[in-house]
Order: sequence, then C-alpha cells, then structure tokens
Amino acid sequence: MKTLMIRVLAALTVWLAATLPAFAFEPKPTDLGLQAPATPNMVRLHHFHDNILLWIITGIVIFVFLLLVWVVLRYNAKANPVPSKTTHHVGLEVVWTIVPVLILLGIAVPSYKLLFYLDRTATPDMTLKISGYQWGWTYSYPDQEGLEFNADIIRGPKDAEGRHATPAQDQEEINKYIPDGKGRRLLETYNPIVLPTEKNIQILTTASDVIHSWTIPAFGVKKDAVPGRTNETWVRITEPGIYYGQCSEICGIDHAAMPIVAYA
Repeated sequence: MKTLMIRVLAALTVWLAATLPAFAFEPKPTDLGLQAPATPNMVRLHHFHDNILLWIITGIVIFVFLLLVWVVLRYNAKANPVPSKTTHHVGLEVVWTIVPVLILLGIAVPSYKLLFYLDRTATPDMTLKISGYQWGWTYSYPDQEGLEFNADIIRGPKDAEGRHATPAQDQEEINKYIPDGKGRRLLETYNPIVLPTEKNIQILTTASDVIHSWTIPAFGVKKDAVPGRTNETWVRITEPGIYYGQCSEICGIDHAAMPIVAYA
C-alpha cells in the first residue's frame, strides 16, 4: 500500500510539473479562485483575499448559519408555544452595532494600505499609455519616441450581410498570426503589447468615447479608462509569459470584443 501511494504521488508530481506552466497565467472554465499572480500587486491582492477577507466571510457565514439553526430549533411553535414579547435588549443592540464596526475596521486598515500600494510607483522605469475606444485599445510608449498602435480583436471576415465569422473562420484567421495553433479565440489581438519583466511600469489609462476598463487579472490591474481624464496605476511583472485580459466596463454592443494581450 505504501509503495502504491508513493507511485501515485510521484505520478501526480510529474503531471503537475508538466501541466502547470502551460496554464499558469490563463483562465480555464473549471478554475476556482483568483488567477495565479504575476506581479507584486496581485500577490498582495491574493494575501488580502485569502488571508483576511476569506476568513472573515467564513466566520460570518458559520455564525449566521448556527444562529438560524438555533432560532429554528429554539423558537418554533412546538418548542416555544408562548412567544416572548420582548422588543428591545440594550446589550444585544450594543453588540450588534459594535461588532460590525470592528469587522469593517479590520477590513479597512489593510484595504487602504493595499489601495495606496496599487495606486502608483514613485520610480517608474517606463510608461505605457492606454486609450480605449469602441471597440479596441490604442497603446503608446511615450518613452520610445511616441510609438503608438491599435490592438483590435482577431476575427474572421464578416459575411455579405454583416454577420460575424464562424468560430472556425475566427480560428483560421488567428492561425495566420499565431501559427502554433494555440491562439485563443476572442482573446487574441492583431498587435499585442510587449512589456519587460522586473521593471516598474507606469500605466496611464484614458478613453476617446465612453468609459472602458483595462483589466489583466494576473497583473492585479483593473483601471477605468474615462474620456477626458487620465487614471494611473502600475505593475512590475515577475514572470515571463502571455497574459490575457478583457475590457471590464460595459461599453456598447462589441464590449466583449475588446481583449487585451500582453507578452512579457
């Protein structure tokens, strides 16, 4: 039995080693939880979610569940034929006012620290400016002599009636630009952005028409792109790879056709 367990664990270790790098930074339909972090920003978001929020939420759910069970068993008509007419209990009202305040304070303190950390970097090594439009992204590198380009979704040609291509036609078009056959339909763009690793990257977002939202989950970045305004955040990519995101602000009929691809 012991030998069998060792073989099973060895086989599982080999399988994980072979498969984890392939999907470390891309979402899968069966994934649970947050995406694997690729920046210090996302590492801190993971910590805040897993080690603070999750424990608080779990405690609240367990408490409310046990309270409901106690109420059902203790105060049903059979167990309590003569109901109490009590309307106030000063001690109980003080407790249920103070305890939620303490819980909110316990969330607020690390939350504000995290928000300030995610806000901006004092020492950017480069700047990436992003402008959303209906429906795509314009990227510019101000530090590289104003390099600028659009990144639109890769799709097959529309038919004579203006209808979008079929999934097979989309994939055929994608394979022209990603010949290894691993291009992800509805996630690839004609001009993906390329970013360095281990550099502080200042990110500026704006929009030319309506509000969009530039989001890459593995980076821990979700920053609104608002017309007439420039918002700022930053990332420091620690792992090379291909990262996918989407516009996360409903911006019109082709909102779902605004993918984001970053090569690092």
